[in-house]
Amino acid sequence: MLRRLSSGWLSLMPALTPDHQLPMPTHLMLILATFLVSLHVAAQSVVRPNVLFIVVDDLNDWVGPLSGHPQSKTPNIDALAKRGTLFSNAHAQAPVCNPSRVSLLMGLRPSSSGVHDNTDAMEQSPALTELASLPEWLSQKGYVTKGCGKVFHASSGKERFDQYGPSGGQGPLPRKRLLMTNEASGSRLWDLGSYPGEEAQYHDVINSMWASEQLLQTHTSPLFLAVGLYRPHVPLYAPKRFFDQHPLEQIILPLSLAEDMDDIPAYGRSLTHNPLPPSHHWFSQEDRWSRAVQAYLASVSFADDCIGRILRALEAGPMAENTWIILLSDHGFFLGEKHRWAKQALWERATRVPLIIVPPKSLPSSMNRAQICHAPVELLSLYPTILDACGLDQPTHLEGRSIIPLLKDATAPWPYPAITTYGDSNHALRTERWRYIRYADGTEEIYDHANDPHEWHNLAAQETVRQPVRALVEQWIP
Repeated sequence: MLRRLSSGWLSLMPALTPDHQLPMPTHLMLILATFLVSLHVAAQSVVRPNVLFIVVDDLNDWVGPLSGHPQSKTPNIDALAKRGTLFSNAHAQAPVCNPSRVSLLMGLRPSSSGVHDNTDAMEQSPALTELASLPEWLSQKGYVTKGCGKVFHASSGKERFDQYGPSGGQGPLPRKRLLMTNEASGSRLWDLGSYPGEEAQYHDVINSMWASEQLLQTHTSPLFLAVGLYRPHVPLYAPKRFFDQHPLEQIILPLSLAEDMDDIPAYGRSLTHNPLPPSHHWFSQEDRWSRAVQAYLASVSFADDCIGRILRALEAGPMAENTWIILLSDHGFFLGEKHRWAKQALWERATRVPLIIVPPKSLPSSMNRAQICHAPVELLSLYPTILDACGLDQPTHLEGRSIIPLLKDATAPWPYPAITTYGDSNHALRTERWRYIRYADGTEEIYDHANDPHEWHNLAAQETVRQPVRALVEQWIP
C-alpha cells in the first residue's frame, strides 16, 4: 500500500511543474521527499502478527476444558485453553462440514450464500463469486498464506492459498471394514478400529508434521497457517495407543432419554433423519455403542496429540512470541444422544464446538488470558476477529462481528445470539440461556439450558415460555 502511495504522490510532481507554471521550490520538494521516506520507514516498522488456525473435523465438546465426557483425554487442548480465552458457548453456522467451513472462511451465513449442504459447491454460489475468502484477503494484505489437510471441505479451496501442503482426508483405508458391515451402513466411512499399523501413515500425522515444518522456518512476511485435522471424523481410526488410553470395559456411555424424540415436531424428526450411519438400535446391540464411544474418544485423543506436535513446533520456532493461535471445530457430533449419530441437526450436540483463542505472548496485557467466556458466539465471527487482531481493514460483505471485546473481557456486554442454519429456512438461535428452533413449516422447539442442558424437554407448547422467548429472538431470524 505504501509503495502505491509513494509512487502516486511522486507521479503528481511533474504535473506541478509544466512550462507555464512556477517550478516547485527545492525546499518544498525536500520536505515532501523527507515526509514520504519517514512514512515508508514507519510502515516498514509495523510488525504484523502471525496466525495459526487449527480446524478439527466433527469435534464436539468431548474435550477437557468443556467437560463433555468424563473420560476425554486432551492434555494439549487443556493446556492451550489456559493460555487464552475458552468460549464455552460457541456454535457453528451449519451442522454439516461444507456449509460450516464456507461460512466461516467466506464470511457469509448459509442463508446468504445458499450453501446449505455438502453437495452445494461454493464455486456455484452467485453470492460468493466476487468475494475474497479469509486467506485471499490476508494474502492481498501482505500475508503469506499456507494450508494443509481439510480446511475448506474435501479438496476444494486449495487455490485460495499461496501454498498448500498435503491434503489428507479419511485415509488410508483398509480394503475391508474392520467392524461394521453393509447391513449396518452402506457407507465405508462408518467403521472404527486401529488402522493402519504405522502411525506415520495417518494423514493427520503427515499434515501436522508438514505444518510443524512451516512453523520452524523463518518467513519474510507474516504467516497465516491453516491446518485441517480430519479426526475424529468417521471412520474412527486411530493408532492403537490411543485406544489403549480408553479401555473398552471402562467406557461410560452418553446420557440418553428413551422418550426424547416424543416432543419433537414431525418436520424436525424428518429433517434430522440420516440414512448413512448405522441405526441407534444397531449400536445398542452387544457392545457396539461402547466400541463406538471408545473409538471416538481415541480419535479425539489422537487429534489432540497432533495438535500438541504443532504447538511444540510453534514454541520451538522463530514465531513463538508473535502468533495468534485459534483452535476450533467445524460442528459437533452425536454418539447416541437423542437416539442418533453424526451431526445434521439443530440441537446443541450438533452446533456447539470447542473454540479457543490465544493472543501472542508479545501482546500487552490488554488481552485476558486463562478466561472462560459464556457469551454465545459464532464461528462466523472468526473472519473479522482475525482481521482485527492483525490490524487490517475488513471487506464490506462480512456478516460476523469481531469478538475482540470478549478477548479483552469475557464478561463484556454481548447482546447477540449464535445462529445455526440447516437446510433452507431451518434455524436455531442460542442465547446464554435458551435454544430456540424454528423449522421451515413454522413448528418450534425451545430448551432452557439453565434447567435442561441435555435438551430433553421441548417447552414450545408452553405459552408462558414461548412468547417471551419468541420476543427475544424474533429480530435475529434470517
